[in-house]
Amino acid sequence: MSSLLRVRAVSYLNTSPLVWGFLHGPQQGLFDLRGSLPSACAAALRTNAADIGLVPVIELARQPDLLALGGCSIACRGPVRSILLVSAKPLDQVETIAADTGSRTSVAMTQVVLHERFGRRPTMLEHEPELGPMLAAADAALVIGDPALRIDPAMTRWQGRPVEVHDMGSAWVESTGLPMVFAVWAVKEAVAERASEAPFVASKQYGLARLPEIVEAESARLDLDPALVESYLSRNIVYDLGESETQGMRRFLEAARRLGLAPGDGRPRFADAPALAANTERSL
Repeated sequence: MSSLLRVRAVSYLNTSPLVWGFLHGPQQGLFDLRGSLPSACAAALRTNAADIGLVPVIELARQPDLLALGGCSIACRGPVRSILLVSAKPLDQVETIAADTGSRTSVAMTQVVLHERFGRRPTMLEHEPELGPMLAAADAALVIGDPALRIDPAMTRWQGRPVEVHDMGSAWVESTGLPMVFAVWAVKEAVAERASEAPFVASKQYGLARLPEIVEAESARLDLDPALVESYLSRNIVYDLGESETQGMRRFLEAARRLGLAPGDGRPRFADAPALAANTERSL
């Protein structure tokens, strides 16, 4: 049996810089690494099928044995571009939302924003990320991740119907004045002493230093405009986890708790910094 820690990463475009070192750089072979949807990463940790995962932030509240690793995140400080709410009604009239539930944090954030701005609690309907069927089933469609990048955020009509397109990253930042953190690396508390944030930060730095390489590879793989991919990875997504991102994460978890979307006190727990430092040399 392998002694490598089992790591689950998200298979979206926006995670490419975080895992590029693990896939193509000097961090290769440090972990048993596999990719999946955000919700599947969370499920793997819950069922002990993984030790570390890039998980939706809301899972830090839903799984009390998870500890966040510092230094990395998937976040935004303005438009995120890959979380779009396409609505056939004004937002203060929306009663149902067809939601791609691949990311639990994005769904919960949308619920928080609509409640805080409009006092609305729309019914969320699980749906495959296909805009036409979603809008046929509900007043609005929440499209997340790579499928959202194929939607024109400036469009005003869809199949002859008037629509509004709302970037939910922008909506959060406008409402709170804080960044929105969608995902972080998290480790099971039982194996935290074997983990270190150092290789994750190193993989991120390796990827960010090679964005042109990532843009070329990922735009071809996903059949997306390279200019869109470059702008998305370099301008929309934030990969650090600083004090402002931590404040935004706490603000979100507290708001989710008030709406009954997450348990706990809204304070994410982080892996012990001294323990991480002691393990850095063994992990690299």
